[in-house]
Amino acid sequence: MTTYPPLKLSGLEHFEIDRSSLFVNIGERTNVTGSKVFAQNIINGDYDSALKIARQQIENGAQLIDINMDEAMLDGPKVMTDFLNLIASEPDIAKVPIVIDSSNWQIIEAGLRCVQGKSIVNSISLKEGEVAFLHQAKLVRRYGAACIVMAFDEAGQADSYHRKIEICQRAYTILTQEIDFPPEDIIFDPNIFAIATGIEEHKNYALDYIKAITWIKENLPGTKVSGGISNVSFSFRGNNHFRELIHSVFLFHAIKAGLDMGIVNAGPLISYESIRQDLRDAIEAVIFNRSDDAVETLLGLAQTYQSEKSVQPTLLNWRFNHQELLPNPQRLAYALVHGISDFIEEDIHEALTLAEQENRSALSIIETDLMAGMSQVGDLFAEGKLFLPQVVKSARVMKLAVHFLMPALEKERSNQNAFQGKILLATVKGDVHDIGKNIVAVVLQCNNFEIINMGVMVPAHQIIQTALQEQVDMIGLSGLITPSLAEMEYVAKEMSNTPWIESRKIPLLIGGATTSKVHTAVKIAPHYTGPTVYVADASRAVGVAQKLMSSLKQDFIDEVVSEQARLKNLHAQKVTHLISYEEAKKRRLVIDWTQYTPPKPKFLGNRTLNNLDLATIAKYIDWGPFFQTWDLHGNFPKILQDPLVGEQAQKVYQDAQAMLDRIIHYKWLSLKAIVGFYGANSQEEDIIIWHDAKRQNPAFVWYGLRQQIPKPALNPNLCLSDFIAPIGYQDYIGMFALTAGDATSSILREFEAQHNDYDIILFKSLSDRLAEALAEYLHERVRKDFWGYAKEENSSLADLIQEKYQGIRPAPGYPSCPDHQVKEAMFTQLDGTAIGLSLTENLAMSPASSICGFYFSHPQSKYFNVGKIGEDQLRKLAHKQGSTQEKTAFWLPNNL
Repeated sequence: MTTYPPLKLSGLEHFEIDRSSLFVNIGERTNVTGSKVFAQNIINGDYDSALKIARQQIENGAQLIDINMDEAMLDGPKVMTDFLNLIASEPDIAKVPIVIDSSNWQIIEAGLRCVQGKSIVNSISLKEGEVAFLHQAKLVRRYGAACIVMAFDEAGQADSYHRKIEICQRAYTILTQEIDFPPEDIIFDPNIFAIATGIEEHKNYALDYIKAITWIKENLPGTKVSGGISNVSFSFRGNNHFRELIHSVFLFHAIKAGLDMGIVNAGPLISYESIRQDLRDAIEAVIFNRSDDAVETLLGLAQTYQSEKSVQPTLLNWRFNHQELLPNPQRLAYALVHGISDFIEEDIHEALTLAEQENRSALSIIETDLMAGMSQVGDLFAEGKLFLPQVVKSARVMKLAVHFLMPALEKERSNQNAFQGKILLATVKGDVHDIGKNIVAVVLQCNNFEIINMGVMVPAHQIIQTALQEQVDMIGLSGLITPSLAEMEYVAKEMSNTPWIESRKIPLLIGGATTSKVHTAVKIAPHYTGPTVYVADASRAVGVAQKLMSSLKQDFIDEVVSEQARLKNLHAQKVTHLISYEEAKKRRLVIDWTQYTPPKPKFLGNRTLNNLDLATIAKYIDWGPFFQTWDLHGNFPKILQDPLVGEQAQKVYQDAQAMLDRIIHYKWLSLKAIVGFYGANSQEEDIIIWHDAKRQNPAFVWYGLRQQIPKPALNPNLCLSDFIAPIGYQDYIGMFALTAGDATSSILREFEAQHNDYDIILFKSLSDRLAEALAEYLHERVRKDFWGYAKEENSSLADLIQEKYQGIRPAPGYPSCPDHQVKEAMFTQLDGTAIGLSLTENLAMSPASSICGFYFSHPQSKYFNVGKIGEDQLRKLAHKQGSTQEKTAFWLPNNL
């Protein structure tokens, strides 16, 4: 049987859809035909507001965004080009793949010419015949895009099951046999139509669509299926909450049938299982056309339904049934699934007694009773019915259970057979970030893997030595900062040079914020003779690990190797269109410094702030990223009321507030910062930071990078130096370094002793949030007091989070300042050691909950993404740094 690769897409970040992917949401609000606000912004030329809409979609959970410029008042091709070019300079938008949507092929082709990454064309069809269809399909392939194929031919849209599969089969045959179009890049839209219209011919619309999905998946291998979900409930327009119920039930069954993606408002989606049974039954009766009166029944419910919320069934006393204690295995499973640790010690002791009476081992309690519960946890998480905070709590219960079993297990001396496999996890040398890795560890433990978590800053020789001592089945590496990528390459080389590891081809798993499937294939895998597998996140880790421990291991490895070969080949052929460095310099942002007087800070030099008030800083917390840590996505505070994740968001938020109260009351963290202001001037792409008031002795020179991506005529190619006045003017720059401190080891040891991963992750994520909150608080004081260039500013917390203020604070390693090397000079100038800060050899900050950066005051200063640079700029940068191109390139792996 032919195995087809996943659908691979990309913006700045790689994104793929395969059989294990959850439903993919396509954001629809950047569509002039679907959003009046977006259309008005585009027509008025207010691109900043239009970009905000795109940004909001992504913040609300859109994994792709659909962009449509079909408006009679617009020059569609030009507007599509301009808007996509603007998106390219906004990394928080450009990170997701683009769906280029239009009924006008000229607009689609204009988008294909300038979009970065691999996009989707929406759409092509057979409505104008095979000649036009083939012409457009060939162009889609030439531009390297995927495409949505509508079930539409010369006779019109397919509205029945047989028409849907007939058109899709015909399109598939033409595409794959006549022009060798990759099946994995074909996405069929078999047309979703409204249900419950009262028209006899419409009764099978939903059922036919769901049946068509199943048929496509079985008969058109490699392809994906999409659809506009909101169409199904159009008959109930005006009753939005009832429509949301229909969407949830329809999606539940469509996704089971194989639906991969669709345009739907993800925010209001309601959990299928939380919908009242009578409502669910009535909706399903219409979807599957189960009775002649199904539509009438549903219409009657809709008329009486007043946006009531479905009630989640609750078991008031889960340990008893009619005052009788439930069987021990049933209680253990429930406690694991629901993360309840209150009774685990007594239940485990009871389980041991029962096992002894039945002549069973302590190990059997793990293999049967506990793993039955953990299997439920793993299944529910994979199905999207359990969320990460719940999984982490379940892991804590499992750890406690094993802890209470340990004396009996050690007595039996046979517990080594209780696991699927043994995996070593480590954050590589020079990197101090581990929250994501710890979450992966927890999820793997919940799926019966033994985890050896070596922590952070682990050198290669220790990883190799521990792998040998523990006879591990896999090694997993994690890293956040870009220099970690080179360290992973080194570990891969050392694994190849270690006979025991090399001979057994121990799998190497790669993960972390800066890693990607392409980088793993191109840069890491070639250094190791065994399988090297990229793991995108915790939800993917389990599937990868299980395949590598199963009888299908070699098939999976062959698939990975084949895919990596394809990625390497594509990477070798990829051409990044850049303008020359000299041309980019000519296209710099030009500021008339004769018409602007840079404000002078209140003091020059450094000022240290110790033991800042935790309660005050806590008010500046941006809670959005906190929920993202727990894989709960949505805008705060709306996420607390989200029908899908709101309940779990509320629980983890309440836990966070309780933990925050303890942090503040017991002063578990000590917030410290250093702020410094210095004279500064620009010199082309560089910023000279002066040591003395006369500006004769530079403290250091910050070497900048300029964008080299092609842009519309009126959009400059930016460099941070553009926002600093050239020599001859009295301009200034600020610097800062701050930390939430490292006085946490005793607290973390206490949580570890309690086997409490949940509180460990909670504490670390709050430490990060407080460090970011301190950065926000400090920047406000800089603007209003220390520098004082915006004394009258009166911003709300929401304004601060959305950066609605004058000035920026770029940080080394981020898109506008990707080179970490400037940290060394900054730390020397600020004396970061005075507040307990240090830099690792790869220039990560330690402690982990620490931040550093610069302050710019000019009103035109803004964040941007440097993006890819050419060899001409790299060569110039290396020369200025007095280094080699190879050493300079080491710090810029994602920009070359």
